[in-house]
Amino acid sequence: MGITRRGFAKGTAAIAGVGLLTGMGRAAYGQARPKVVVIGGGAGGATAARYLAKDSQGAIDVTLIEPTKAYYTCFFSNLYLGGYRSLESIGHTYDKLASDFGVNVVHDWAVGIDRDAKTVALAGGGSVPYDKLVVSPGIDLIYDSVPGYSLEAASLMPHAWKAGTQTALLKNKIAAMREGGTFAMVAPPNPYRCPPGPYERISMVAHVLKTSNPTAKIVVIDPKEAFSKQALFMEGWEKHYPGMVEWLPASIHGGIESIDPQTGEIVTGLDTIKADVANIIPAQKAGRIAEAAGLTNESGYCAIEPATMQSKVDANIHVIGDACIAGDMPKSGFSANSQAKVAAMAIRADLTGSNKFPPRFSNTCWSLIATDDGVKVGARYEAGEEKITSVDSFISQTGEDAALRKTTYEESVGWYEGITADMFG
Repeated sequence: MGITRRGFAKGTAAIAGVGLLTGMGRAAYGQARPKVVVIGGGAGGATAARYLAKDSQGAIDVTLIEPTKAYYTCFFSNLYLGGYRSLESIGHTYDKLASDFGVNVVHDWAVGIDRDAKTVALAGGGSVPYDKLVVSPGIDLIYDSVPGYSLEAASLMPHAWKAGTQTALLKNKIAAMREGGTFAMVAPPNPYRCPPGPYERISMVAHVLKTSNPTAKIVVIDPKEAFSKQALFMEGWEKHYPGMVEWLPASIHGGIESIDPQTGEIVTGLDTIKADVANIIPAQKAGRIAEAAGLTNESGYCAIEPATMQSKVDANIHVIGDACIAGDMPKSGFSANSQAKVAAMAIRADLTGSNKFPPRFSNTCWSLIATDDGVKVGARYEAGEEKITSVDSFISQTGEDAALRKTTYEESVGWYEGITADMFG
Protein backbone atom coordinates (compact mmCIF):
# COMPACT_ATOMS: atom_id res chain seq x y z
CA MET A 1 0.00 0.00 0.00
CA GLY A 2 1.46 3.35 -1.06
CA ILE A 3 0.25 5.47 1.85
CA THR A 4 -0.29 4.00 5.30
CA ARG A 5 -1.97 5.73 8.21
CA ARG A 6 1.40 6.24 9.87
CA GLY A 7 3.01 7.35 6.62
CA PHE A 8 0.37 10.00 6.01
CA ALA A 9 0.78 11.49 9.49
CA LYS A 10 4.56 11.63 9.15
CA GLY A 11 4.49 12.99 5.62
CA THR A 12 2.00 15.78 6.15
CA ALA A 13 3.70 16.92 9.33
CA ALA A 14 6.97 17.19 7.43
CA ILE A 15 5.38 19.03 4.50
CA ALA A 16 3.67 21.56 6.73
CA GLY A 17 6.81 22.09 8.76
CA VAL A 18 5.04 21.43 12.04
CA GLY A 19 5.61 19.25 15.05
CA LEU A 20 7.17 19.85 18.42
CA LEU A 21 9.00 23.03 17.61
CA THR A 22 12.02 24.37 19.41
CA GLY A 23 11.80 27.77 21.02
CA MET A 24 8.26 27.11 22.22
CA GLY A 25 7.26 29.70 24.76
CA ARG A 26 4.95 28.94 27.69
CA ALA A 27 2.73 31.27 29.58
CA ALA A 28 4.29 32.26 32.87
CA TYR A 29 2.82 30.74 36.03
CA GLY A 30 -0.40 32.54 36.89
CA GLN A 31 -0.56 34.28 33.51
CA ALA A 32 -3.61 33.65 31.36
CA ARG A 33 -2.92 31.53 28.33
CA PRO A 34 -3.68 33.08 24.94
CA LYS A 35 -7.01 31.91 23.57
CA VAL A 36 -7.59 30.47 20.10
CA VAL A 37 -11.11 29.67 18.97
CA VAL A 38 -11.75 27.41 15.98
CA ILE A 39 -15.12 27.53 14.21
CA GLY A 40 -15.98 24.32 12.37
CA GLY A 41 -14.88 20.76 13.12
CA GLY A 42 -14.24 19.40 9.63
CA ALA A 43 -10.95 18.54 7.94
CA GLY A 44 -9.63 22.07 8.46
CA GLY A 45 -11.02 23.00 11.86
CA ALA A 46 -10.44 19.69 13.64
CA THR A 47 -6.86 19.55 12.35
CA ALA A 48 -6.16 23.13 13.39
CA ALA A 49 -7.54 22.55 16.89
CA ARG A 50 -5.54 19.37 17.36
CA TYR A 51 -2.23 20.82 16.14
CA LEU A 52 -2.64 24.04 18.11
CA ALA A 53 -3.26 22.10 21.31
CA LYS A 54 -0.72 19.34 20.69
CA ASP A 55 2.21 21.41 19.50
CA SER A 56 1.78 24.29 21.93
CA GLN A 57 2.12 21.76 24.78
CA GLY A 58 -0.56 23.48 26.81
CA ALA A 59 0.62 27.03 26.15
CA ILE A 60 -2.54 27.89 24.18
CA ASP A 61 -6.14 27.58 25.35
CA VAL A 62 -7.94 26.00 22.35
CA THR A 63 -11.72 25.96 21.92
CA LEU A 64 -13.44 24.19 19.02
CA ILE A 65 -17.01 25.24 18.19
CA GLU A 66 -18.88 22.59 16.21
CA PRO A 67 -22.65 21.96 16.37
CA THR A 68 -22.59 18.23 15.59
CA LYS A 69 -21.26 15.54 17.90
CA ALA A 70 -20.47 13.20 14.99
CA TYR A 71 -18.83 14.47 11.82
CA TYR A 72 -19.33 12.55 8.58
CA THR A 73 -16.64 13.15 5.99
CA CYS A 74 -17.82 14.24 2.55
CA PHE A 75 -14.69 12.59 1.18
CA PHE A 76 -15.31 8.81 0.97
CA SER A 77 -19.08 9.36 1.25
CA ASN A 78 -19.35 8.34 -2.41
CA LEU A 79 -17.84 4.97 -1.44
CA TYR A 80 -20.70 4.58 1.03
CA LEU A 81 -23.13 5.19 -1.84
CA GLY A 82 -21.26 2.58 -3.87
CA GLY A 83 -21.43 -0.04 -1.14
CA TYR A 84 -17.71 -0.02 -0.33
CA ARG A 85 -18.08 1.65 3.09
CA SER A 86 -20.64 1.80 5.86
CA LEU A 87 -22.03 5.14 7.04
CA GLU A 88 -20.48 4.48 10.44
CA SER A 89 -17.03 4.14 8.89
CA ILE A 90 -17.08 7.76 7.68
CA GLY A 91 -18.41 9.12 11.00
CA HIS A 92 -16.04 10.53 13.63
CA THR A 93 -16.37 12.10 17.07
CA TYR A 94 -14.39 14.76 18.92
CA ASP A 95 -13.80 12.69 22.07
CA LYS A 96 -10.04 12.31 21.60
CA LEU A 97 -9.53 15.99 20.83
CA ALA A 98 -10.98 16.71 24.26
CA SER A 99 -9.52 13.82 26.28
CA ASP A 100 -6.09 13.42 24.69
CA PHE A 101 -5.25 16.99 23.64
CA GLY A 102 -7.22 19.19 26.01
CA VAL A 103 -9.32 20.93 23.36
CA ASN A 104 -12.44 22.53 24.81
CA VAL A 105 -15.12 21.22 22.43
CA VAL A 106 -18.33 23.28 22.40
CA HIS A 107 -21.23 21.70 20.54
CA ASP A 108 -23.15 24.77 19.43
CA TRP A 109 -23.62 26.99 16.40
CA ALA A 110 -21.37 30.02 16.01
CA VAL A 111 -23.83 32.69 14.90
CA GLY A 112 -21.76 35.87 14.98
CA ILE A 113 -18.24 37.24 15.22
CA ASP A 114 -17.56 40.59 16.88
CA ARG A 115 -14.19 41.41 15.36
CA ASP A 116 -13.69 44.50 17.51
CA ALA A 117 -14.45 42.79 20.81
CA LYS A 118 -12.84 39.54 19.52
CA THR A 119 -15.70 37.31 20.61
CA VAL A 120 -17.77 34.58 18.96
CA ALA A 121 -21.50 34.53 19.72
CA LEU A 122 -23.19 31.16 20.23
CA ALA A 123 -26.73 30.18 19.27
CA GLY A 124 -27.28 28.79 22.76
CA GLY A 125 -26.41 32.14 24.31
CA GLY A 126 -23.23 33.75 25.55
CA SER A 127 -19.98 34.24 23.68
CA VAL A 128 -16.43 32.92 23.57
CA PRO A 129 -13.45 35.35 23.59
CA TYR A 130 -10.40 34.85 21.41
CA ASP A 131 -6.96 36.27 20.76
CA LYS A 132 -6.80 34.46 17.40
CA LEU A 133 -9.69 32.94 15.49
CA VAL A 134 -9.67 30.12 12.93
CA VAL A 135 -12.73 30.11 10.65
CA SER A 136 -13.31 26.78 8.91
CA PRO A 137 -17.08 26.60 8.29
CA GLY A 138 -16.95 24.68 5.02
CA ILE A 139 -19.54 25.54 2.41
CA ASP A 140 -23.10 26.70 2.24
CA LEU A 141 -25.27 25.76 -0.73
CA ILE A 142 -26.81 28.42 -2.98
CA TYR A 143 -30.06 26.51 -3.44
CA ASP A 144 -31.72 28.94 -5.83
CA SER A 145 -28.77 28.76 -8.26
CA VAL A 146 -30.80 25.87 -9.72
CA PRO A 147 -34.28 27.26 -10.62
CA GLY A 148 -36.90 25.53 -8.50
CA TYR A 149 -34.47 24.04 -5.97
CA SER A 150 -34.62 24.92 -2.27
CA LEU A 151 -33.74 23.66 1.19
CA GLU A 152 -37.16 22.00 1.33
CA ALA A 153 -36.68 20.40 -2.10
CA ALA A 154 -33.51 18.71 -0.84
CA SER A 155 -35.67 16.16 0.97
CA LEU A 156 -36.98 15.01 -2.44
CA MET A 157 -33.90 15.71 -4.56
CA PRO A 158 -30.93 15.31 -2.20
CA HIS A 159 -27.71 17.19 -2.75
CA ALA A 160 -25.71 14.96 -0.37
CA TRP A 161 -22.88 17.52 -0.60
CA LYS A 162 -22.81 17.71 3.17
CA ALA A 163 -22.39 14.14 4.36
CA GLY A 164 -24.65 12.37 6.84
CA THR A 165 -28.43 12.18 6.62
CA GLN A 166 -28.47 13.57 3.07
CA THR A 167 -26.07 10.85 1.94
CA ALA A 168 -28.18 8.13 3.54
CA LEU A 169 -31.31 9.60 1.91
CA LEU A 170 -29.71 9.51 -1.54
CA LYS A 171 -28.52 5.92 -1.03
CA ASN A 172 -32.02 4.82 -0.03
CA LYS A 173 -33.55 6.51 -3.08
CA ILE A 174 -31.09 4.75 -5.39
CA ALA A 175 -31.92 1.39 -3.79
CA ALA A 176 -35.67 2.01 -4.29
CA MET A 177 -35.38 3.22 -7.90
CA ARG A 178 -37.71 1.50 -10.34
CA GLU A 179 -36.30 -1.01 -12.81
CA GLY A 180 -34.98 0.73 -15.88
CA GLY A 181 -35.37 4.14 -14.28
CA THR A 182 -33.27 7.29 -14.67
CA PHE A 183 -30.79 8.73 -12.19
CA ALA A 184 -30.12 12.38 -13.01
CA MET A 185 -27.43 14.59 -11.50
CA VAL A 186 -27.25 18.35 -11.81
CA ALA A 187 -23.53 19.00 -11.34
CA PRO A 188 -22.31 22.23 -9.70
CA PRO A 189 -20.58 25.18 -11.40
CA ASN A 190 -17.01 26.13 -10.48
CA PRO A 191 -15.74 26.65 -7.83
CA TYR A 192 -17.12 23.90 -5.62
CA ARG A 193 -16.14 21.38 -2.97
CA CYS A 194 -14.16 18.41 -4.35
CA PRO A 195 -13.78 18.91 -8.13
CA PRO A 196 -13.78 15.18 -9.03
CA GLY A 197 -16.49 14.36 -6.46
CA PRO A 198 -19.63 14.48 -8.65
CA TYR A 199 -18.05 12.19 -11.22
CA GLU A 200 -16.81 9.69 -8.66
CA ARG A 201 -20.41 9.70 -7.41
CA ILE A 202 -21.67 8.89 -10.89
CA SER A 203 -19.20 5.98 -10.97
CA MET A 204 -20.40 4.66 -7.63
CA VAL A 205 -24.08 4.96 -8.59
CA ALA A 206 -23.32 3.13 -11.84
CA HIS A 207 -21.49 0.43 -9.87
CA VAL A 208 -24.60 -0.19 -7.77
CA LEU A 209 -27.05 -0.05 -10.68
CA LYS A 210 -24.95 -2.37 -12.85
CA THR A 211 -25.84 -5.18 -10.45
CA SER A 212 -29.20 -4.15 -8.98
CA ASN A 213 -30.79 -2.34 -11.93
CA PRO A 214 -28.73 -2.96 -15.09
CA THR A 215 -31.20 -1.33 -17.51
CA ALA A 216 -31.18 1.96 -15.58
CA LYS A 217 -29.76 5.10 -17.14
CA ILE A 218 -27.65 7.89 -15.66
CA VAL A 219 -27.73 11.45 -17.01
CA VAL A 220 -25.32 14.17 -15.89
CA ILE A 221 -26.55 17.72 -16.58
CA ASP A 222 -23.42 19.82 -16.21
CA PRO A 223 -23.12 23.63 -16.31
CA LYS A 224 -19.46 23.18 -17.25
CA GLU A 225 -17.78 22.20 -20.50
CA ALA A 226 -15.11 20.09 -18.80
CA PHE A 227 -14.38 18.58 -15.40
CA SER A 228 -11.56 17.17 -13.26
CA LYS A 229 -10.12 13.81 -14.43
CA GLN A 230 -12.58 13.86 -17.34
CA ALA A 231 -10.63 11.51 -19.62
CA LEU A 232 -10.13 9.04 -16.76
CA PHE A 233 -13.79 8.98 -15.79
CA MET A 234 -15.05 8.69 -19.34
CA GLU A 235 -12.63 5.86 -20.06
CA GLY A 236 -13.83 4.14 -16.88
CA TRP A 237 -17.52 4.61 -17.65
CA GLU A 238 -17.08 3.12 -21.10
CA LYS A 239 -15.08 0.19 -19.71
CA HIS A 240 -17.20 -0.69 -16.69
CA TYR A 241 -20.65 0.74 -17.47
CA PRO A 242 -20.98 0.87 -21.27
CA GLY A 243 -24.05 2.75 -22.47
CA MET A 244 -25.26 3.60 -18.95
CA VAL A 245 -23.84 7.11 -18.41
CA GLU A 246 -24.67 10.16 -20.55
CA TRP A 247 -22.84 13.42 -19.80
CA LEU A 248 -24.39 16.62 -21.11
CA PRO A 249 -22.32 19.84 -20.97
CA ALA A 250 -24.01 23.24 -21.09
CA SER A 251 -23.28 23.59 -24.80
CA ILE A 252 -25.55 20.61 -25.44
CA HIS A 253 -28.35 20.94 -22.86
CA GLY A 254 -28.56 24.73 -23.18
CA GLY A 255 -28.97 25.48 -19.48
CA ILE A 256 -31.40 24.42 -16.76
CA GLU A 257 -34.68 26.31 -16.99
CA SER A 258 -36.46 24.72 -14.03
CA ILE A 259 -36.78 21.63 -11.86
CA ASP A 260 -39.89 20.17 -10.23
CA PRO A 261 -39.11 18.24 -7.04
CA GLN A 262 -42.62 16.74 -6.98
CA THR A 263 -42.54 15.23 -10.47
CA GLY A 264 -38.79 14.76 -10.83
CA GLU A 265 -38.74 16.77 -14.05
CA ILE A 266 -35.64 18.73 -15.01
CA VAL A 267 -36.33 21.15 -17.84
CA THR A 268 -33.33 22.19 -19.94
CA GLY A 269 -32.96 24.18 -23.13
CA LEU A 270 -32.65 20.87 -24.97
CA ASP A 271 -35.49 18.80 -23.49
CA THR A 272 -37.18 17.67 -20.29
CA ILE A 273 -35.57 14.86 -18.34
CA LYS A 274 -37.84 12.83 -16.06
CA ALA A 275 -35.72 11.59 -13.17
CA ASP A 276 -36.72 8.73 -10.89
CA VAL A 277 -33.89 9.82 -8.59
CA ALA A 278 -32.39 13.30 -8.85
CA ASN A 279 -29.17 14.45 -7.20
CA ILE A 280 -29.04 18.26 -7.35
CA ILE A 281 -25.69 19.82 -6.40
CA PRO A 282 -26.10 23.61 -6.54
CA ALA A 283 -23.52 26.39 -6.56
CA GLN A 284 -21.64 26.98 -3.32
CA LYS A 285 -20.12 29.69 -1.17
CA ALA A 286 -18.32 29.99 2.16
CA GLY A 287 -20.26 28.95 5.26
CA ARG A 288 -22.65 31.66 6.40
CA ILE A 289 -20.69 32.66 9.52
CA ALA A 290 -17.86 33.88 7.24
CA GLU A 291 -20.25 36.07 5.28
CA ALA A 292 -21.91 37.35 8.46
CA ALA A 293 -18.52 38.38 9.82
CA GLY A 294 -17.68 40.32 6.64
CA LEU A 295 -14.86 37.98 5.65
CA THR A 296 -16.13 37.14 2.15
CA ASN A 297 -15.76 39.12 -1.06
CA GLU A 298 -17.91 39.27 -4.20
CA SER A 299 -17.00 35.64 -5.01
CA GLY A 300 -18.73 34.41 -1.87
CA TYR A 301 -15.42 33.11 -0.50
CA CYS A 302 -12.70 34.55 1.77
CA ALA A 303 -9.47 36.10 0.50
CA ILE A 304 -6.41 35.06 2.52
CA GLU A 305 -2.70 35.79 2.86
CA PRO A 306 -1.03 32.77 1.21
CA ALA A 307 1.80 32.36 3.72
CA THR A 308 -0.35 32.29 6.86
CA MET A 309 -3.99 31.74 5.81
CA GLN A 310 -4.82 35.05 7.54
CA SER A 311 -7.92 36.82 6.32
CA LYS A 312 -7.14 39.85 4.17
CA VAL A 313 -9.92 41.58 6.11
CA ASP A 314 -8.72 40.84 9.65
CA ALA A 315 -5.19 39.70 10.59
CA ASN A 316 -6.46 38.09 13.81
CA ILE A 317 -8.58 35.64 11.80
CA HIS A 318 -7.29 32.71 9.73
CA VAL A 319 -9.65 31.17 7.16
CA ILE A 320 -8.97 27.63 5.99
CA GLY A 321 -10.60 24.88 3.97
CA ASP A 322 -13.49 25.17 1.54
CA ALA A 323 -14.38 28.70 2.70
CA CYS A 324 -11.14 30.33 1.55
CA ILE A 325 -9.76 31.38 -1.83
CA ALA A 326 -6.67 29.16 -1.94
CA GLY A 327 -5.22 29.98 -5.35
CA ASP A 328 -4.29 26.83 -7.23
CA MET A 329 -5.40 24.51 -4.41
CA PRO A 330 -8.77 22.79 -4.91
CA LYS A 331 -11.45 22.66 -2.24
CA SER A 332 -10.78 19.26 -0.68
CA GLY A 333 -10.33 17.56 2.66
CA PHE A 334 -6.62 17.09 2.04
CA SER A 335 -6.24 20.79 1.14
CA ALA A 336 -8.05 21.85 4.32
CA ASN A 337 -5.86 19.56 6.45
CA SER A 338 -2.72 20.98 4.86
CA GLN A 339 -3.85 24.59 5.23
CA ALA A 340 -4.78 23.99 8.89
CA LYS A 341 -1.21 23.04 9.76
CA VAL A 342 0.16 26.16 8.10
CA ALA A 343 -2.35 28.33 9.98
CA ALA A 344 -1.64 26.57 13.28
CA MET A 345 2.11 27.09 12.86
CA ALA A 346 1.61 30.81 12.14
CA ILE A 347 -0.69 31.25 15.14
CA ARG A 348 1.67 29.44 17.54
CA ALA A 349 4.54 31.59 16.35
CA ASP A 350 2.57 34.78 16.95
CA LEU A 351 1.25 33.76 20.37
CA THR A 352 4.12 31.79 21.89
CA GLY A 353 7.26 32.80 19.98
CA SER A 354 7.76 29.32 18.53
CA ASN A 355 9.70 28.80 15.33
CA LYS A 356 7.97 29.37 12.00
CA PHE A 357 9.08 27.71 8.79
CA PRO A 358 8.27 28.50 5.16
CA PRO A 359 4.77 27.19 4.49
CA ARG A 360 4.28 24.31 2.11
CA PHE A 361 1.03 22.73 1.07
CA SER A 362 -0.04 19.50 -0.59
CA ASN A 363 -3.16 17.82 -1.93
CA THR A 364 -4.21 14.57 -3.55
CA CYS A 365 -7.74 13.71 -4.65
CA TRP A 366 -8.40 10.01 -5.13
CA SER A 367 -11.47 8.70 -6.94
CA LEU A 368 -12.87 5.20 -7.27
CA ILE A 369 -14.37 4.32 -10.66
CA ALA A 370 -15.09 0.62 -10.07
CA THR A 371 -13.81 -2.15 -7.80
CA ASP A 372 -10.03 -1.75 -7.45
CA ASP A 373 -10.02 0.91 -10.20
CA GLY A 374 -8.71 3.98 -8.43
CA VAL A 375 -7.33 7.17 -9.98
CA LYS A 376 -5.76 10.27 -8.48
CA VAL A 377 -4.70 13.84 -9.12
CA GLY A 378 -2.56 16.04 -6.91
CA ALA A 379 0.14 18.64 -6.46
CA ARG A 380 2.54 20.38 -4.13
CA TYR A 381 2.10 24.09 -3.52
CA GLU A 382 4.00 27.06 -2.15
CA ALA A 383 2.86 30.46 -0.92
CA GLY A 384 3.39 33.08 -3.61
CA GLU A 385 2.98 36.79 -3.05
CA GLU A 386 -0.57 36.86 -4.38
CA LYS A 387 -1.78 33.28 -4.13
CA ILE A 388 -0.96 29.69 -3.24
CA THR A 389 0.80 28.35 -6.34
CA SER A 390 1.26 24.83 -7.67
CA VAL A 391 4.94 23.89 -8.03
CA ASP A 392 4.49 20.39 -9.40
CA SER A 393 1.55 18.10 -10.09
CA PHE A 394 0.62 14.57 -11.13
CA ILE A 395 -2.41 12.72 -12.45
CA SER A 396 -3.26 9.10 -13.25
CA GLN A 397 -3.07 8.23 -16.93
CA THR A 398 -5.60 6.58 -19.18
CA GLY A 399 -4.76 3.01 -20.09
CA GLU A 400 -3.02 2.16 -16.80
CA ASP A 401 -2.92 -1.53 -15.90
CA ALA A 402 -5.19 -3.11 -13.30
CA ALA A 403 -2.40 -3.63 -10.77
CA LEU A 404 -1.53 0.07 -10.68
CA ARG A 405 -5.18 1.08 -10.38
CA LYS A 406 -5.65 -1.35 -7.48
CA THR A 407 -2.57 0.08 -5.77
CA THR A 408 -3.97 3.59 -6.21
CA TYR A 409 -7.23 2.56 -4.56
CA GLU A 410 -5.40 0.88 -1.66
CA GLU A 411 -3.35 4.06 -1.31
CA SER A 412 -6.57 6.04 -0.89
CA VAL A 413 -7.76 3.73 1.89
CA GLY A 414 -4.50 4.22 3.76
CA TRP A 415 -4.78 7.98 3.25
CA TYR A 416 -8.31 8.03 4.67
CA GLU A 417 -7.25 6.23 7.82
CA GLY A 418 -4.27 8.55 8.15
CA ILE A 419 -6.05 11.84 7.61
CA THR A 420 -8.96 11.07 9.91
CA ALA A 421 -6.51 10.08 12.65
CA ASP A 422 -4.66 13.33 11.95
CA MET A 423 -7.90 15.29 12.26
CA PHE A 424 -9.51 13.64 15.27
CA GLY A 425 -6.57 12.06 17.07
